[in-house]
Amino acid sequence: MSAVETEPSGASAANGSGLVYEDKEGNENVRPEDLSEMLAAGTKEVHEKAENTQFVKDFLRGRIRKELFKLGAVALYYTYTAMEAEIETNKDHPNFAPLYFPNELHRHEALAQDLEYFYGEDWRNQISCSPATQHYVDRIHEVGRDDPVLLVAHAYTRYMGDLSGGQVLKKVAQRALKLPPTGEGLKFYQFDGIHSAKAFKQLYRSRMNELELDADAKERIVKEAVLAFQFNMEVFQELEEIGKTIQDDVLDAGPIHGDMQGDISKCPYYAAKMAASGGSTYVCQMAMAFLRNPTGQVLLAAWIAALAGLAAWYLI
Repeated sequence: MSAVETEPSGASAANGSGLVYEDKEGNENVRPEDLSEMLAAGTKEVHEKAENTQFVKDFLRGRIRKELFKLGAVALYYTYTAMEAEIETNKDHPNFAPLYFPNELHRHEALAQDLEYFYGEDWRNQISCSPATQHYVDRIHEVGRDDPVLLVAHAYTRYMGDLSGGQVLKKVAQRALKLPPTGEGLKFYQFDGIHSAKAFKQLYRSRMNELELDADAKERIVKEAVLAFQFNMEVFQELEEIGKTIQDDVLDAGPIHGDMQGDISKCPYYAAKMAASGGSTYVCQMAMAFLRNPTGQVLLAAWIAALAGLAAWYLI
C-alpha cells in the first residue's frame, strides 16, 4: 500500500489516551526503508493470494451465505478480543504506544453487538472459537507476551484493511443480507470515532514510520504481517469448507454500483481482479441483475421495439 496525501498542515487526531497528535507535514515523503513501504512490498505476494481466495471472491460478488457471514463475525470477535487485550496490556510499550487508538479503532465491542443481533441475547453461549481462529488467537497472545513489537504487524493488517476495503464489504453485506439501513449487524464496519478514514490512515502510517526501530525489527514486523495474512486465509479456507456442509440459500446481491465509500484496492482481502477472473460468469451476473431491474426491462423492451421499427422501415 502506498501512502496517500495527508490533510493540510495542522490537521490532528486524538488517540485513545486523550492526547492530541498533530500531523505537521502537509505531504509525507515516504522512503523505501519506511515501515509502511516495507510492509506494502513485503506482503505483496501473500496479499494477492488472499484476494483470490474463493470466499473473498464470492463475498465481493455479493454471494453470501448468512450462516457463513455469522461465523465470520464470530471469528473476528475472537481475533479482535485477543488482539485488543494484548494491545491494552502493551499500550505503554515504546514500540506500540504511538499506535494506541482504542476509541477510534477497537472493534471487539462492536462485534459483540453484531453477534447479539444475529444470535440473540444468549449469543455468548452459542458461539465457539474455531480451530483456524484459535491458531490465529494463540499467535496473537504469544506475540503480546513475548515480543510486543510484532503487535504492530497484526494491528496494521487488520485495522488498515477495515478502514479501506472493509467499507466496501459493509455495503455488499448490507445489500445481500438485507440488513437494516440503521446498521444492525454491521457495527464492526462503523468507525464512529473517525471522521476521515483517509486522514486517519495517513496519520497511522506516519506514526508507524516514526517508531524507533532498527532494520532487524522492521524485517520481523514484515514477516509477522505475512503470517497475519496467512492466518486470515486459513480462516477463509475453513469457512469455505464449512460452507460445503451448510444447506442454506446463497443470498445474491448482484454487482454493486454507486458510491461505495472506502478503498477496496487497499484492503488485505481485496479481489479487484474479480471481473477478469470471473470471465463470462461475471458478465452473465451483471446481465441478469440488469434484467431483474424494472428499468432494465423497460430499456430492453424499448430497444427491441426500436429494432422492430427499423426492420419494418427497411422492408418497406
